[in-house]
Amino acid sequence: MPASESLTIFTDGGARGNPGPAAIGVVIYEGEKKVAEAGQFIGEKQTNNWAEYEAVIFALGKLFELERRDSDIDFKLDSLLVVEQLKGNWKIKEPALKLQAEKVRSLLKEFGRVTFSHIPREQNKEADALVNDALDAEGLHAA
Repeated sequence: MPASESLTIFTDGGARGNPGPAAIGVVIYEGEKKVAEAGQFIGEKQTNNWAEYEAVIFALGKLFELERRDSDIDFKLDSLLVVEQLKGNWKIKEPALKLQAEKVRSLLKEFGRVTFSHIPREQNKEADALVNDALDAEGLHAA
């Protein structure tokens, strides 16, 4: 079987009210081809940062389903905090985020090369739209 092309994964998480109702959005590309996308409501009374981590966790789970652990993976997030924390450049002070980062790091052990890149919000419109669609579907319109 030929080696898999690298994957680019755009993730976003958001909470209305922060903390408040939260959702995630994930879009996975192989080259120019979209191979998966998902938006999902993830609960009440969560923070934006917690949701950002949850989106990465969800995406890694999706890669297990797609049997893509052998691919090079480049995550694109508009959360500088989460990117820098996952790279180990910034300390994680919030206990809930420490747990989220531990989940991500545990899952990353199952994969090959994984990178995290910060992108401007404007470059993350698809994942952001999935977050908002999931929240809207729950009847949680922006204030």
